[in-house]
Amino acid sequence: MIRLEKRPTHSHVWTWATPLIAVLATMIAGGLMFMLLGKDPFATLRTIFWDPLFGQHASYYRGQLLIKAGPLILIAVGLSFGFRAGIWNIGAEGQYIVGAICGAAVALAFYPAAGWYIFPLMVIAGALGGMAWGLIPGILRVRYGASETLVSLMLVYVAERLVAQMALGAMRNPEGMGMPGSRVISRYPAAANTEIFAGTGMHWGVVAALIAVIVAYVALSRHMFGFNIRLAGQSPRAAAFSGVQPGKLILICTGLSGALAGLAGMFEVAGPAGRISIDFGVGYGFTAIIVAFLGRLHPVGILLAGLLLALTYIGGESAQTAIGLPAAAIQMFQGMLLFFLLAFDVLTNYRLRLARPKAKEVA
Repeated sequence: MIRLEKRPTHSHVWTWATPLIAVLATMIAGGLMFMLLGKDPFATLRTIFWDPLFGQHASYYRGQLLIKAGPLILIAVGLSFGFRAGIWNIGAEGQYIVGAICGAAVALAFYPAAGWYIFPLMVIAGALGGMAWGLIPGILRVRYGASETLVSLMLVYVAERLVAQMALGAMRNPEGMGMPGSRVISRYPAAANTEIFAGTGMHWGVVAALIAVIVAYVALSRHMFGFNIRLAGQSPRAAAFSGVQPGKLILICTGLSGALAGLAGMFEVAGPAGRISIDFGVGYGFTAIIVAFLGRLHPVGILLAGLLLALTYIGGESAQTAIGLPAAAIQMFQGMLLFFLLAFDVLTNYRLRLARPKAKEVA
């Protein structure tokens, strides 16, 4: 009989081995799923992981890789602060959407004016919008003890209804013949988040993501703020004795997480997405949770995990076109990654033991 036995100390080997094993297990389980769907598992996995990097059209897909990875990394870095402190804000998708709405609102308010100040104002508005949305569960947690997990998740659905209303009402393009959706912001020169180097996919959102990784690394490993976050996550009682104020920490982490998610939404609406639409949210906020945990809540790990998840997006879209793989199969494939990551993560605190069943006592 196999049983789990608690380790005396946290296993650092399993901590860093788990993401690699989870990726391998996901590829095996995903291959079986593709086979059951009638697809060649090896060809499908090659289409997802190999062709975007080294295939015939790799020069195009590599640029797309940065475009997809940018918002994932930016959101995941923000989430990692809270997760390290034991604050479970899982509503980054809503903060991402509200940041996009606020950024787009500034652009549409100034349209068609031309000025260098418009894009910086959009950046500030996007960050503040996301921060405000992120602070709601934080304030309710501090003031009333409400679960930030449930509140932040419910606010995602509120944000989705809000963006739909904006696309149909206040932000609808007056020259759009009644069609839902705002003006195309990416074609408005003063507000567009264009590529910095043509053909590379490097836009200001990607730059912001890289800056966030560097700042987070310094803050978490070289600053008292990072120490307080780690201490609060590992031992809240010890953190309280050392002078950490739990309420203040919750507000800082939820506000910071919301601000980075809002920035990601703003850069997306001014760049790749181009405008506010009914279905603006594409699940980046939820996928970023996988990125954060796959990267072990470490900024450099998040950078690598973001590129990997972006690769599944790009490769998945390629597989849909080339092989006819259903989009739901790709989403399930990404979900498997989180499942196996959490499943194998148990082994960081527990180890498997073979135990013989006890012999029955003779009466």
